[in-house]
Amino acid sequence: MSLTTHADAVAAREVLARLPKHHGPVRTPLLPVGDGTRPLLLKPESLQPTGAFKLRGALHATAVLDERTRSRGLVTYSSGNHARAVAHAGRVFDVPTTVVVPHSAPGSKVAAARSLGAEIVLVDVAERERRAREIAAENGAALIPPFDASAVIAGQATVGLEIAEDLRARGVSEATVLVPVSGGGLISGVGAALSGADVRTRLIGVEPELAADTRQSLRAGRRVDWPVRARTRTIADGLTAQPSELTFAHLAAFVEDVVTVTEEEIAEAVGYLARGPGLVAEPSGAVTTAAWLHRTRELPDTTTVAVVSGGNVDPALLVSSLGG
Repeated sequence: MSLTTHADAVAAREVLARLPKHHGPVRTPLLPVGDGTRPLLLKPESLQPTGAFKLRGALHATAVLDERTRSRGLVTYSSGNHARAVAHAGRVFDVPTTVVVPHSAPGSKVAAARSLGAEIVLVDVAERERRAREIAAENGAALIPPFDASAVIAGQATVGLEIAEDLRARGVSEATVLVPVSGGGLISGVGAALSGADVRTRLIGVEPELAADTRQSLRAGRRVDWPVRARTRTIADGLTAQPSELTFAHLAAFVEDVVTVTEEEIAEAVGYLARGPGLVAEPSGAVTTAAWLHRTRELPDTTTVAVVSGGNVDPALLVSSLGG
């Protein structure tokens, strides 16, 4: 099985840079927060045009398709952010897009994908991948998976390139990088990019206690399956997938450890990000900040980078997290 490399990340960035102006992902900064005693730098992927890092992988995977294949349309399956990203890619390349989403997906995320012109197909959560593959086969369309594809991972790897470059520009020679874990596409890409960087980093995944299949899998040395019903209990709706063989191989190669956070800690972190640095983060994107706030003893004593993976939060949940 071939792993994504630092060179693949660089090549993906070049592909994304050739997209029409204002259609590609933005280069998100590292934002310093805190009092300086425990340095924290936030990587706010919530500032992407579609509100999450998923745009990078979806656009790259679409861009590298041959034109004939791409013209037949795109199909994906997602609980929300990837759906919106693929719908955006379909609009950029002017091709039809179909998104298979579970009935439980947040209404705001589904509406966002529909507003970009995607056709929405609602199914039970356990049926979304199977149905997406059926539609792709029926229509001859290209399937753009949320994480289980090298082209998607390479697109997400551009997050890691930017982190390394910005750490170096700040004169930081050693850092801990916290990345949310679900299907593993983002942390796989970040790990690949950091593996060839000239900054010393320790890559640690973060996931909810209620969806801690990756932590258990890495410690067992093999993928451990959690039932869908167990994984979908968390408010972090974007972190309910499980790694594939491809992403688990990346995790085993690049990730030092995975820490978990509680539902209460996740909600608190959503409020912390909104009140402090002024970032709107969805629960899935706030888990890394929750780990920085509550798992100090489990983390290395270095400058910490927390990837805020998305900001498409349900308004009611945001208000609740703010205590209002």
